[in-house]
Amino acid sequence: MTETEFIRELKSKSTVAYSKLVDDFQQKVFATCISFVPNKEDAEDIAQEVFVEVYNSIHKFKGDSKLSTWIYRITTNKCLEFIRKKSTKKRFAFLQSITGNAIPMDKTDYFTEMNHPGILLENKELNATLFKAINGLPKSQSVIFTLHKIDGKSYQEVAEITNKSLSSVESLMFRAKKNLQSILENYYKNEH
Repeated sequence: MTETEFIRELKSKSTVAYSKLVDDFQQKVFATCISFVPNKEDAEDIAQEVFVEVYNSIHKFKGDSKLSTWIYRITTNKCLEFIRKKSTKKRFAFLQSITGNAIPMDKTDYFTEMNHPGILLENKELNATLFKAINGLPKSQSVIFTLHKIDGKSYQEVAEITNKSLSSVESLMFRAKKNLQSILENYYKNEH
């Protein structure tokens, strides 16, 4: 079955096509989720939301990119949405603790999945510190760094997912690396 036929099947809400889609993409979508949100349960929840969104929005898919690109785009957006909500909750908890109506701060350890394949990158120190540093980058840089370095997508794929040109992906990647270097240098200087 060609991709066009497969998409036609998906648009007609075919259960067979959907279960094939989930089989084909489950691991890949989960890997991208866990690259952004290194916590197994959260990443699984987000991955499920991605497939619900794909199911509900497939009729909007125009075919101007590959189906996989479109799915990764949805995945990236869901992850960013999750991170944004999570930090809003944290800020709220922090404000409440200042004003005295304390609710316990969110103590979930975020970095439970340190055996994610992307974590075994060239930098063995890739741990909670680095994830915090990545989240401290401007959004455009952190998205590109995460997709390329942690999720292992090529520059070409990252360009398609983020709707950016190859040269702009390369320059954002370059800036992300420089920024991370200085964030981490400061961190280690202050720690030791």
